[in-house]
Amino acid sequence: MAAKSQTQKSLFLPEPERPEWEIAAELDRLVAQVAINRPLETTYDYLVPESLREMLNVGQRVEVPFGTGNHTEIAFCVGLTKLDNQQRRLKSILSVVDREPIVSPHLLELTKWIADQYLCGWGQVLETAIPAGVKRQAGTRELTFFTLAQDLEERLKQQKLPAKQAAVLEHLKQTGRPLRGEQITEAVGCGTAPINGLRERGLIVAVRERTETIDAALGDVAPQADLELNPDQKRALGTILLQIRSGKHRTMVLHGVTGSGKTEVYIQAIREVVSYGRQAIVLVPEISLTPQTIRRFKSRFDSVAVLHSHLTDAERHWHWQRIAAGGVQVVVGARSAIFAPTPNLGLIIIDEEHETTFKQDTAPRYNAREVARERARMVGVPLILGSATPTLETWQRVQPPPPGQQRTNDDVLLSLPRRATGIPMPPATVVDLRNDPLCAKGHSIGRAMRSLMQAALDDKGQVILFLNLRGFSPTVWCRSCGGGVKCPNCDITLTYHKDKQLVLCHTCNYEAAPPQTCPVCAMPGIRYFGTGTQRLEEEVKHKFPNHRCIRMDSDTMKRRGSHDAALEAFRRGEAEILLGTQMIAKGLDFPNVTLVGVVDADTILHQADLRASERTFQLIAQVAGRAGRSEKGGRVLVQTCSPTDFAIQRAVQHDYEGFVTQELQNRQDMLAPPFSRWVRVILRGPVEERVRTTAIAMADVLREVVDSRQLDLRVLGPAPCPVAKLQNHYRFHYLLAAPTLDPIRELWRELRAKLPTDRDVEFVIDVDPLNLR
Repeated sequence: MAAKSQTQKSLFLPEPERPEWEIAAELDRLVAQVAINRPLETTYDYLVPESLREMLNVGQRVEVPFGTGNHTEIAFCVGLTKLDNQQRRLKSILSVVDREPIVSPHLLELTKWIADQYLCGWGQVLETAIPAGVKRQAGTRELTFFTLAQDLEERLKQQKLPAKQAAVLEHLKQTGRPLRGEQITEAVGCGTAPINGLRERGLIVAVRERTETIDAALGDVAPQADLELNPDQKRALGTILLQIRSGKHRTMVLHGVTGSGKTEVYIQAIREVVSYGRQAIVLVPEISLTPQTIRRFKSRFDSVAVLHSHLTDAERHWHWQRIAAGGVQVVVGARSAIFAPTPNLGLIIIDEEHETTFKQDTAPRYNAREVARERARMVGVPLILGSATPTLETWQRVQPPPPGQQRTNDDVLLSLPRRATGIPMPPATVVDLRNDPLCAKGHSIGRAMRSLMQAALDDKGQVILFLNLRGFSPTVWCRSCGGGVKCPNCDITLTYHKDKQLVLCHTCNYEAAPPQTCPVCAMPGIRYFGTGTQRLEEEVKHKFPNHRCIRMDSDTMKRRGSHDAALEAFRRGEAEILLGTQMIAKGLDFPNVTLVGVVDADTILHQADLRASERTFQLIAQVAGRAGRSEKGGRVLVQTCSPTDFAIQRAVQHDYEGFVTQELQNRQDMLAPPFSRWVRVILRGPVEERVRTTAIAMADVLREVVDSRQLDLRVLGPAPCPVAKLQNHYRFHYLLAAPTLDPIRELWRELRAKLPTDRDVEFVIDVDPLNLR
């Protein structure tokens, strides 16, 4: 007992005073704030070991022990501070991954804004912003170089060298930089023995350096002079140049009909920026990165980097290095090009800003248009948003406020109401498929479409047919029970692909042989309904056997370079008919196209989607713009079962403002975007009832707080998603809606940790969702 009392007593003895030098040394220790690639809205502090202190800078990646199991994670260092006296028991960084920072201070600030705006992890955004090829240093390899020792002259006083060794030293002195062994032996005319001898004497040292193994060629394109602008283009360019010269940020919306010459305005605005020694970023939809678009920029500027999904990691890394070094004047690319490390950015342009592909559909779910707006604001440069059919959100920002209200933004509208060549927009006609005798018999090309196609081909013109459904038949249907044959993993009807003799799910890639009996009722009599691009191609070849047809969809354009080859063949007249999905609706300028046919305008119109009418209008307007681009003129024919729908009627009249006025009124009546901000929460899990229960419980907690505090915020739902099952997971969703995003973000951050959860139910959050399926 005495021993125990003595032990207990010793526990309360005051700690001996620590020497001041020991306390000072501890307080001088460095702490790194790191962001980990997980959906975590916080950073973590780690001690920086003394051995890594001189190596670590903000913007580099580090290896850290994470979690209770201390498993190794790669994280981004986003801050460095001195150790706070209150901080204790911090884990230490294990190693530094990068020799130099791969994230600039500006990009750190931008990615932090994205994480806050879209309620996702900072590490997730950084992982997305930096290409995999840059992180892996793809296209480079570590080689051994030889350089002169720092104390060379002192050592030489004590040694007499053989002739070959002296020649090696002399060559290294003259070169003034490290050289590889084979470079030295070739230049001096010796073997490796002199090099090894100099290393043993300590006169040269070996260093390991990473060097490029790729020399990506941009291709030779003949230079082209600027085109003469028409009065509309000159007015728009004049406003843009004034804003560039002001050195301040402002967003300008360039609304121009298809063929109005928006690209030429972009190019001449970029020329102004480049003349100041600055760079421009041009974002275009991936499907618009055609050879024609790329050629336009390469023919006007000395150094252009084109970033797209078909680049190898090595090519992307090579471009990234050139951009960061200031060796690129213009960066042209898809969504992720907004993160290009331009050192002296002067202008950002987004062409076809209405395209939904600018919104990423996996975490982090950012919209490149809004990221571009924030990046332009941060660096104080103009942003140009160009489109023939701007989104309702963009259009609303340039409209004058209602009487008695102050304007909340200063976006400027620039208009190009006519085509650059002065050629009028092509006349468009609507055909009611319900009254077409051929379509009533199952044909995809109606009587009027067939007649106009024959006339165009007889006149040596070319034809574009647009159908936004791939496969042969998009519906596999059972005649006995009347149900569609669905994917066993998803709540989606299977599509029949005749060329492969398979039924496929276009979501999870499930495939199977065509069923002989219905999987639900086990009865025979399976039928294939509807038309996809494969079936359309078969019909075109049957009706026009003397004319070559090219099909462009994701099934035929899988090989690298196939997209470019198909368009070039059509441009050269090697084919008279081009048919495909929306990849043929953007960025194409074929003067010999005299007929554009929309085979089925209803593919999107009747979907359970807030933006179904808007997307239908945009697609018809965009594809119609491919016709009549020369003196030969042209026509547009739209086949539909909904000929009186206002979106289709306005599209064939080329009346964007008429459409947007009516659609904005519809949205305002529903308190839908752009008159409110939405955040969508999607839950999924393998057991439907558990997903439903969790969704209801989460929504009830949020709704109770909203009601008790009388917040100007609505909780809508939950309900099954329109696609209720995806990849063997059942899906429910609910919406948080408010006039602005701030109250939604504040409420979510406050309650997220308190919301009821189920370990078998995942949930994701989508700010300003475009896809509600």
